[in-house]
Amino acid sequence: MQMEAVRPSAVTPSKSKWARTLSKVLQRHATAAGVVPDDDGVHKVKPKGTEEWNDSKTTKRLSQKFDRLHHEELETKVALEALIAKIFATVSAVKAGYAQLQHAQSPYDAEGIQGADQLIVSDLKKLSELKQCFLKKQYDFSPEQAMALGEIQELKSLSTTFKIMGKKLESQTRLKESEIIFLKEKLDESNKQNRLLEKRLNQSGQLFVLDNLHLSTLNPTHFITVLRQTMKSIRGFIRLMIDEMKLADWDINAAASSIQSGVMYWKEDDKCFAFESFICREMFKAFHLPYFSLFGRSVPQGKKHPQVFFDRFMELKSMKVKEYLEIKPKSTFAKFCRNKYLQVVHPKMESSFFGNLNTRDMVSSYQLPDTTFFTLFAEMARRVWLLHCLAFAFQPEASIFQITKGCRFSEVYMESVADEAFLSADIGPESEPRVAFTVIPGFRVGKTVIQCQVYLSQSKSR
Repeated sequence: MQMEAVRPSAVTPSKSKWARTLSKVLQRHATAAGVVPDDDGVHKVKPKGTEEWNDSKTTKRLSQKFDRLHHEELETKVALEALIAKIFATVSAVKAGYAQLQHAQSPYDAEGIQGADQLIVSDLKKLSELKQCFLKKQYDFSPEQAMALGEIQELKSLSTTFKIMGKKLESQTRLKESEIIFLKEKLDESNKQNRLLEKRLNQSGQLFVLDNLHLSTLNPTHFITVLRQTMKSIRGFIRLMIDEMKLADWDINAAASSIQSGVMYWKEDDKCFAFESFICREMFKAFHLPYFSLFGRSVPQGKKHPQVFFDRFMELKSMKVKEYLEIKPKSTFAKFCRNKYLQVVHPKMESSFFGNLNTRDMVSSYQLPDTTFFTLFAEMARRVWLLHCLAFAFQPEASIFQITKGCRFSEVYMESVADEAFLSADIGPESEPRVAFTVIPGFRVGKTVIQCQVYLSQSKSR
């Protein structure tokens, strides 16, 4: 049996491929073991220590390169810090120049303004140059000196700013001192005026003419003088009372109608006369009785002597009401003031005005409330008490009277507080105005009649 011959072309490619693969594997192992093939393909072994020497040289070279890069980075960082220090120093210089510019404006200093302006412009140029250095990375590589100079410049600028601020504060202090002197002068002038007004008030306005008054020289003119000042005080208290009513949201019309009902007023403002009539009615109640009947009708004869009333008048006339009440809190006048307050000022009124009854409680216990409302009331009570004492200093004593509602007008005994009552065109015997209510009572001192002030109106019901 004849076998077929194997063709070389069928075996050689496979063998050659295997040989190349084996050669590569052996070469790798030889390299790992330190064996190096020569030009003839013979493998030689590398000398021991050669690989370690090459690694050490490479490491040293890399370390030197790293040190050089680190050093350059540190230099750049320090140079950048020096540049920033210069920027802050220049900004402080700009601030100092601006402070100097403000200081030179008041008071106006042309040379100072010009110098400060030049400094600011120069420093702004420096800032612009430093900006360009930063953008172009043109750093100063002698940073220690630059940082020291920048710090010195910044401290100098701060010192200049503080000096200017100190000068400005000194100027403001001098200005305030001059203002204080001016205000002190105004205060002294105001105090002087207040003392004059207080003196007039304590002397009841025209009552200074009664300083040298004697019982033997007493006449109706003195009584009229005291009466006029008393009415001024009463009207001052009424104005305050109406203001408090408005603040407390009272219905003024309803309040006036509750005091005087069925009255047709000539003007809206005339309703204030209703409040005046109420205050006068309460304050002058029992005026005809000695001491307003505080002791009842059993007043000792010695206390009713005209000289006693006159002495009381002269004593209280020359003193402040609060001073008198503090010295004599249980005096007859103190009792009068207490009783009249409790009669005139209703608890509901006081509660709506002030939100509590503290003033009422203090007055009830003979204490002095430190309020404007009570101060004006006490002054009004003082004037009424003075008028009462003066009335009983006459012999016979002065008497009080008022007009009944619906009476015809009489010029002898009456004075109208509303002139409009006589200006109506249709006044006739049947339509002539009648007395609606008495505003201020009248008085008779000896043979002298002091007219009663009344409000005339065409009443809804006579």
